[in-house]
Amino acid sequence: MTDIDAILRTLDGLTTMTLAYADEDGPQACAVLYARGGDAEAPVLYFVTSTATRHGRALDAPGARAAFTAQRDGQEWTELTGVQGRGGCRRLAGAERADAWRTYTERFPFTVASDRLRAAMDATDLWELRPDWLRLIDNAQGFGHKLEWSASR
Repeated sequence: MTDIDAILRTLDGLTTMTLAYADEDGPQACAVLYARGGDAEAPVLYFVTSTATRHGRALDAPGARAAFTAQRDGQEWTELTGVQGRGGCRRLAGAERADAWRTYTERFPFTVASDRLRAAMDATDLWELRPDWLRLIDNAQGFGHKLEWSASR
């Protein structure tokens, strides 16, 4: 198994990332559910948020970038496993949004299980975070054990 395969397998086993960004008021972070798309050459993380939120406004800026972490709560430090990453963010529209939405709703079927929630989700924005750097931390393999991946440039 390659480093990126191990990183993506870990991301696939998690559902929530803490998204960090900065705007004119300074750094901030928020938690969002994500679904992974793409492949080992170009992984992407899809998440939902409105441009009315502080992070939505910050990420809607041209060339917006964000960092994130994803890990399970309640882990012992000797077993701590998670993924760190950073990359560019953009709001999706049209066919790209429709394709990404299918990926998101397959991961989170409750988002379309009720008419009320489906209507709310249809009215909000779907985003893509395209990582250009990922790091898997896996203390179960030894304290501070890490695997890294960077996008080809």
